[in-house]
Order: sequence, then C-alpha cells, then structure tokens
Amino acid sequence: MKECVEIFATLGTRLAAFGHTERDKAIIASAIEQNGWFTSEDILRAVEAIRLEMLDSEKLTLWLSRYTPTTHPRRVAIIMAGNIPLVGFFDLLCTLCSGHHAYIKPSSKDRVLMEYIVEELRAIDCDIPIYKYNPEERYDIAIATGGEQANDYFRQHFAGTRHLLRGSRHSVAVLDGGESQEELCGLVADITSYSGLGCRSVSMLFIPEGYSLRLPHSTPHNPKLRNTIRSRRALLMMQQRNFEEYGAFLALRSAEFPESLAEVSIQTYNTIADVETWLAEHRDQLQCVVSHTNLRGTTTNVIPFGRAQYPTLYDYADGVDTMALLT
Repeated sequence: MKECVEIFATLGTRLAAFGHTERDKAIIASAIEQNGWFTSEDILRAVEAIRLEMLDSEKLTLWLSRYTPTTHPRRVAIIMAGNIPLVGFFDLLCTLCSGHHAYIKPSSKDRVLMEYIVEELRAIDCDIPIYKYNPEERYDIAIATGGEQANDYFRQHFAGTRHLLRGSRHSVAVLDGGESQEELCGLVADITSYSGLGCRSVSMLFIPEGYSLRLPHSTPHNPKLRNTIRSRRALLMMQQRNFEEYGAFLALRSAEFPESLAEVSIQTYNTIADVETWLAEHRDQLQCVVSHTNLRGTTTNVIPFGRAQYPTLYDYADGVDTMALLT
C-alpha cells in the first residue's frame, strides 16, 4: 500500500474537477435519487469541504505528525450515517491513516457517493485495505453513528469490542450585534446547508437583549424542505406562536432546540457570561459553536461564521479524538 498522505492527496487532486463530467453528473443524480434530501449543491459542497480541509498534502502531513500509526493492523468496523453527503468519509480516512483495515457499511441513504469514493481510492492503490462490513464477523474496533435506538443496538452488538458510538448533537451561534453582512451571510449558510440535517448545522442563535436580528433571506432548494417549512408554518400559525420567516427556515423565540429542521430557536442574553454558562452546561449536546466572540470556559469548538460545514482534520465529531482511539 502507498503512503497514506500520497493516496489521499491524490484523491484530492481527482476530486478537484468533480461535478463537471457526465460520469460525475450521473453519480450526483443517482445519489439524489437514493436520498431525496440531497441536492447537487449539497453534494458539491461536501466534496469541496473534504477536498479543501482533509485532502491537502501539507495539512495531512501536519495532522498525522501528531500520531504514530500502528504496525499491527486491526479490523475496524465503520457503520456510517447518511444524513448528509459523505458524512462517514472522515472515519474511513482516520482508520486507514492509523494503519488499520476498514470494514465499512455505508448508509443506504449515502451508498452511491461512498462507493464512488472507495472506487477512486482503489484506482489510486489497488491494495488499499477497504472491505465490506459483515455483521456476522468479529471486529477489533467499531465506530458507529446513529440515533438513540441504533446506538442501543450497537452497544449490545459491540459489547465485547472497543467502540466509539456517536448520536445526535446540535450546533449554536453566538452573536454580539457587531457582525458584518458577510458574517451574517455565512451564518445563513451555516443554518441552511444540507437542509439543516447535519450535526454541524446551526439550529439555535444567542443574541443580545434588545438586538434586532436581520438575517439575509435564502431560498430552500430542496422540495422536501419546502414542504416541511409549509407544514411548520401552518402549525405555528394554528398554535398562535410568533415567528419570523427567512425563506429557508423559520425563527422563533425558544430556550429549547427546535423540533423541526425547518426552524431555528432564538435565545436572548444579558451578558456573555450567561451564554458561557449555558454552553458549559450543555457541552454534551453540542457539536460546534459559531461566533467571532471570545468565549471562555467552553470545550466545544468555536469557529468563524460560514465555516460550520467545513470541518478540519482536527474537528473530531462529539469532541472525541478518533485518531487517538485508533492509534
């Protein structure tokens, strides 16, 4: 097998033109047919984020310098989610770069794109150790992502196996009133990308008391999201609840995370210390925090506006260092 950095940097080069050939367009169309929540814009965004943040040769080299790959490969089962395009890619990258063999189970909602990536990797190196997961076989390590019921099953199924299980998380944004128009546009992208289905999709905003929130309007490209917004709007009106419309989402005052992906909750605060206390108390529910404010006392990733959907090699899901687990 070739060096890990060489393999994935080559993959990045191959993905630079993704979406322009007839073959790529057919793959995108097939992926959308398989999962009605995917759009071509979301697929291209996911590929771009992976290429720019995870497949750059220098970034990969610096990231891997922190770890020592194993010389005794283990069998690693990877049970992937399918809520957003290629969401399971990073676990595959970590497994291979740590020196192990990957046994993958792509989600039925994201099988087309993941199989395309695996095909590209095998074209780069025919010896790359990627295999099909078989639930009847035993594995040394398991990484699985799913909902509460799925994780209950994984805990039983992998009871005797070293495992990392991930569930649902939320992301929030903290505004101080001094955001530029560019930052507000970035925040809308953080909210609306992938129809709000990702754990890194912002679903709650903290704004200063008395601040008049004015976000740019956006258009929901996905027909399934448009239908959801229409249904939620009708329900909120029937319940006589106040809300604001921003095109691709509805915003309403609430101290709870929204019930629907078509909504964003808004909380007001008096001091930034109040927000820091809330973040500390809810750290186990959070994936990332978007802000340009210096937030103290939080272990959750704080990232700039517009970058929530571009996780870096160091942005481990649920704050758990996957490479440390594997190495």
